Amino acid sequence: MSPDSGHTPSSRLIIGLTGPNAAGKGEVAARLVSRGFTYHSLSDVLRDELLEAGREPSRDNLIEAGNALRAAGGAGVLAERVRRRLGGRDLVDSIRNPAEVEVLRGEAGFVLIGVEAPVEVRFARARRRGRPGDGPTLADFEAREARENSADPSRQQLARTFAMADHTLINDGTLEELHRKVDGLVVRLAGAGTAAPG
Repeated sequence: MSPDSGHTPSSRLIIGLTGPNAAGKGEVAARLVSRGFTYHSLSDVLRDELLEAGREPSRDNLIEAGNALRAAGGAGVLAERVRRRLGGRDLVDSIRNPAEVEVLRGEAGFVLIGVEAPVEVRFARARRRGRPGDGPTLADFEAREARENSADPSRQQLARTFAMADHTLINDGTLEELHRKVDGLVVRLAGAGTAAPG
């Protein structure tokens, strides 16, 4: 998508984050917040829905709630809700459906960043953080990821969403290395005026 530079201040930058489980999106988001970005998460929309319904915000419940909301309100419904809150320097985490990307591309200065790491590295991280539902073995972990890449456009489509990324950060090293990658990318995007490539 071409930058909308005709009427938008060049300082506007909205970064979207996508990527597989335990790739390091949370660390990227934390670094961006430390650089002055306002945090938004599509998962927070789902957590609010679950809390209102008196349900635990587990990973399975979040996925189920997201699929239900997309089925009822359209595949881009979560992004539509977050879009109303965006200002001039924001990040949007937990983008998992191509329609969410398309909604956010309607915002000038939007860039989608894919965060990735080898599956063995991600599994080791998932085991360390110990969240329920990540799977006890590498095979379980990979099988769960395969189930989360649905062909149904109203459900999670992580692989298709990742393929839409404008930039990719490979998070296979230290936290300090990831911070340097994030900082360098922000400098390049800010210098480009708007982030999305033509």
